[in-house]
Amino acid sequence: MTQKLAVAILHGAGTPEKNFAEDMIGKIYKGFTKEVKVDHPEQELKIEPVYWSSIFEAEEARLWRKLQGSADLDYLRLRRFAVEFLADAVAYQPSSAEDNNYDKVHAVLAQALNQLKERAGSTAPLCIISHSLGSVVASNYFYDLQFKHENIGIHTKKYSSQTPLEKGETLALFYTLGSPMALWSLRFIDFGLPIRVPSPMVKKYYQHLQGEWLNFYDKDDILAYPLKGLNDHYQRAVMKDVQVNAGGLLTGWNPFSHSRYDTDQSVIAPIVEGLVRTWREVNKL
Repeated sequence: MTQKLAVAILHGAGTPEKNFAEDMIGKIYKGFTKEVKVDHPEQELKIEPVYWSSIFEAEEARLWRKLQGSADLDYLRLRRFAVEFLADAVAYQPSSAEDNNYDKVHAVLAQALNQLKERAGSTAPLCIISHSLGSVVASNYFYDLQFKHENIGIHTKKYSSQTPLEKGETLALFYTLGSPMALWSLRFIDFGLPIRVPSPMVKKYYQHLQGEWLNFYDKDDILAYPLKGLNDHYQRAVMKDVQVNAGGLLTGWNPFSHSRYDTDQSVIAPIVEGLVRTWREVNKL
C-alpha cells in the first residue's frame, strides 16, 4: 500500500463556480499518470477544493446588484472583477471580534484539511495550491499554525483536530498562483515573515522530504508579484518566483490573465513535477 498525498486547492478572489477546480484536477491527474504510470491517480492524490468564498457569496451578489442599480457604469466586466477582489479582500480581515470573517474563512480550509486527513491519512504529505487571494488565506492559515496560535478562532477549532496534517506539520509543497501577497506584506514591519515550507516538523514523518514553495506570476497581471525580493526571509522561504504567460490570445497579454493560471501548462507542469517527486520520495520509488 502506498502513502497518499493530500492536496488542497484554494480559488482566488470573487465567487467562482463550485466546480472551479475541475479542469485543474483533471490536468494534474493526467500529468501524474503520465509520469508515475498508475491506472487510478485519484487513489494516490487525494484532492480537496476549498470553496472559501462561500462565506461572502450572498452579500457580494447583493452588493453588486446595488452598485449596478445606482448608476450607469462603464467597463462592467473589469469593474465586477475589481469589486469582487476588493470586496473579498476587505471582508477577509483579522478582527478582535470572536465571530469574524477571517475565522469563518479559515474554518472552510480547516474542514477541507479534516476531509483530507480522512481520505489520505493523518500524516499524509500536504500540498497547497492557492490562487490570488486564496494564497493570502493559505499563508495566513499556516502562519497562525506555525507562529501565532492565538489567532486561531472558534470556528476553525471546531473543524480541526490535533492530527499532524491538520496542524500543518506535514506541509510539504506550497504553490502560489497570481498572488497579491506582496501587497499584503505592507501590513507588517519590513514586509513581515513568510511561512516555512516545508514545515519544520515534516522531517519527523519523512526524513528525506525536501518540499518547495514556487510562486507563479504573469508580468501582465497587475495583482500578481514576485516574492523573493521582499526581504531576506522571503528570499530563503520561496524556492523560485516563476514568470509565466497565463491565458491565451485574448487574456495572456492583459490583466485578465489573473484568472488563467489554474489551467496553464507552464503552471501545471511544475506542480505535477513536485507531486511526482514527493510521492516517489515518501514511497521510496
